[in-house]
Amino acid sequence: MTWRRFFRRRRADSDLQQEFAVYLDEEIAENRARGMSADEAQRQARIKLGSPQRVREELWRQNSFATIDNLVRDLKYAARALARSPGFALTAVLTLGLGLGANTAIFSLINGLLLRPLPVPHADQLAVFHYVRSDDSDPNFSFCAPIFRVLEKRHDVFQNVAAYSNRTLQVRSGSGNVSVPGIVVSGQFFTVLQTPAVLGRYLTPQDDQPGGTPAGFGVVISEGFWHTWFHSTPDVVGRRLTIANAPFTVVGVMPQRFIGADPTERPEIYAPMWSEPVIDAPYNNIAGGHHNWWLRVIARLNPRTSLQQANAALQATTNPVLDDAISDQEWIKSARKNHFQLIAAPGSSGFTYLRELFVKPLAAVFSMCEVMLLLACLNLASLLMARSAARERELATRLAMGATRGRLIHQLMVESLLIAAMGTAAGMIATPLVSRLLATLILSKSPGATLDTALDLRVSAFVALTAFIATMLIGLLPALRATSKGLSDQIKSGSHTISSGERSRSLPRILMALEVALALILVVGAGLLSSSLVRLYRTGLGFNPKGVAALSLDMGKQSLDGDPLFRWYRGYGDALLHQPGVKSVSFAAITPMDGSVWTRDYHTPLSGGDREIYMDSIAPGFFQTMDIPVLAGRDFFWNDTLSTGRKIILNQAAAKKLFPGRNAIGQQIISDKDSFEVIAVVGDIHYASIRKEAPAGAYIPMSQDSGKKPSYTAVVRIEGSAVPLATAARELATQMAPDIPAPVMTTLSTQLDDSISSERMLALLAVFFAASALLVTAIGLYGTLAYATARRTSEIGIRLALGAKRRQVVALVFRRNAGTAAYGLLLGVLVALFATRALATFLYGTSARDLWVLAGSVSLLAIIASAASIIPALRAARIQPTIALRSE
Repeated sequence: MTWRRFFRRRRADSDLQQEFAVYLDEEIAENRARGMSADEAQRQARIKLGSPQRVREELWRQNSFATIDNLVRDLKYAARALARSPGFALTAVLTLGLGLGANTAIFSLINGLLLRPLPVPHADQLAVFHYVRSDDSDPNFSFCAPIFRVLEKRHDVFQNVAAYSNRTLQVRSGSGNVSVPGIVVSGQFFTVLQTPAVLGRYLTPQDDQPGGTPAGFGVVISEGFWHTWFHSTPDVVGRRLTIANAPFTVVGVMPQRFIGADPTERPEIYAPMWSEPVIDAPYNNIAGGHHNWWLRVIARLNPRTSLQQANAALQATTNPVLDDAISDQEWIKSARKNHFQLIAAPGSSGFTYLRELFVKPLAAVFSMCEVMLLLACLNLASLLMARSAARERELATRLAMGATRGRLIHQLMVESLLIAAMGTAAGMIATPLVSRLLATLILSKSPGATLDTALDLRVSAFVALTAFIATMLIGLLPALRATSKGLSDQIKSGSHTISSGERSRSLPRILMALEVALALILVVGAGLLSSSLVRLYRTGLGFNPKGVAALSLDMGKQSLDGDPLFRWYRGYGDALLHQPGVKSVSFAAITPMDGSVWTRDYHTPLSGGDREIYMDSIAPGFFQTMDIPVLAGRDFFWNDTLSTGRKIILNQAAAKKLFPGRNAIGQQIISDKDSFEVIAVVGDIHYASIRKEAPAGAYIPMSQDSGKKPSYTAVVRIEGSAVPLATAARELATQMAPDIPAPVMTTLSTQLDDSISSERMLALLAVFFAASALLVTAIGLYGTLAYATARRTSEIGIRLALGAKRRQVVALVFRRNAGTAAYGLLLGVLVALFATRALATFLYGTSARDLWVLAGSVSLLAIIASAASIIPALRAARIQPTIALRSE
């Protein structure tokens, strides 16, 4: 039978009836021709052909899509069954939706950050370079220009080798300079990624030369930048852009899908690598040689060359590459001593440093998600098992009437499939929002970064696989158990009593105990991570971040320098100080917890060994603004210039390190032949990490900064909202220096939160999963016991009729769940003691076996289990014996 006949069942049945009638008439006519009477001819014809209904069913089964037909009927039946129990259906859908939605959201994040290939042809042929040293446990993905230029010329196992570095470019617009996300790339960058331009051409090695082409430096722009800046004009190729006060020529437009080699960045402008001294002026990373490691290196493998073969070639060529690239023999000697080795890693998904930062936290979160989903499935399996127990007589009757056990299991599994489908749909509704929120949390340390968490084939396959596994977990065991009894067993046991054989079955109690154990594991994990996060926030920072705003200024492309620039900073600070709500203002080259580190080696005239000291360059009033105590000596003054001698302020850790047991005030310390007078000692603060001890630190006055056009951050302590300050700061900057981009404002509290973003993400999600686990466990315990209690109505009625007291009935029912919960708690404690070891690397000031967290988690889960168990027990005690006996 064709698809047409399947979808037009009534018409097909009518055709079959007519066809059968024709056959019947022909058989009757043949029988009459043999001499039979009319009645006998009809009787013999019906005996031969059989029942019309049976024939139609047999033909339908043989000639139609019977499996699909059964599936459709079972779906309708399952929908009606769920509609009759809306409370159960809603609970099941929301429970499964919670587990499936969380898993999908986290996997979408993992897919976007770790798995999704770059949207370029043959992304599987890409490789990302890094190097390892024996004195550094982590691989390093940053390279200097000399090493890259040597690698660029070697094509033994690579088709092309390219380098890139993300930059924020100052582009001239009608209203002044604005910041635009950009990137400097080597000449083979676009060849490696094999994506043609939609207009013009991409950059080539001829563009990546000192000074560019004879026409100057060219740039490639993104399609989005073409739309917003050039209004999609078709003659954009050849137009001029002023970047860093220098002219560049647009030579091409890249398609919207092209994002470069970093999945979290969206460059708008691609400039040649040799233009970096212009773009980064007054700094020059290329001139810094092997002292500046600032490039990412990506390559495309030759066809039929494996990554293992490429690494074998790199192992043999590492030392020749270093010899060709670097002339500093001391550096070469140190590199060989520490076994410097170039390595190529899979590069299909490009490179982002966020991947290295969040790969372990995301793995931990995904593990918690899997536990949460397993808990939800066990919960639904328990509820379905209890629910299907009430249908055992119906199912046994259908078995006695000829239905096969496989057919009944199929029907029950379809009901589980429907629940899983609706749960998946419910989870998918919230998945995009949750994924975006988590992506925002991950990207908080990288302003302007983005992460694609959209649904793709990989996520769709994960959702389908997860839904299938959930269907099997929640439905197969209850279906097998519900169809295991025959009609005779049901008649012997009765419909509302529980036989001694059924009482001995431990499977439902095992599932409930596993639920409690899994919930306890999640609650303990959440307790440990939350306790660790609280301890991080309570760590003495050494400064007060509350009420401090940071205004980042980019002064590298304006005309002032030296003393005139410092006078500008002082004037800008005075103008900010007169704004409403501003209490104090200062400046710093590096603000605490902003992710930047500057170190320098110092020694004293009496000690020969250098000591590494964390550095910062600050303005007067910095310690007051940051609420850092000055323990001895004085603050800097604006007239502390080079003409008055170099000055420095040490923190306590640095003073003890350089002058153990002595007074540091008035002493001299030396670095690179420059001598500094110590004029004060201040309190220690955390600069780069809360987890580590406050480092030895030192401060020099910004008025003695000899760098070219240094850019500082204004730190402002305010009362009230920071919004008016942001507006005033932009207006003042526009008035006083029209050529600089608008200052970017953040708060030190935000920088503090961003510095522990992975810990915050872990703790927040762990608490969410723990709360969900507690809710699901409470629902599971209550629902399972409520079903079991309802089936024992007659037994309870008999007990009450024979004189049992209601408190005894309460104890009887409550004891069953309480015992199960106790076994689950014991199992959960044993597993948690081992499972929480995996969280040890994420904890701060908290043991993975913290007894207070463990005891609190056990107590909380015990209270919830008791509350979920006592309600059905109280309801059972209110049963009237006469009503209970009539229910049989």
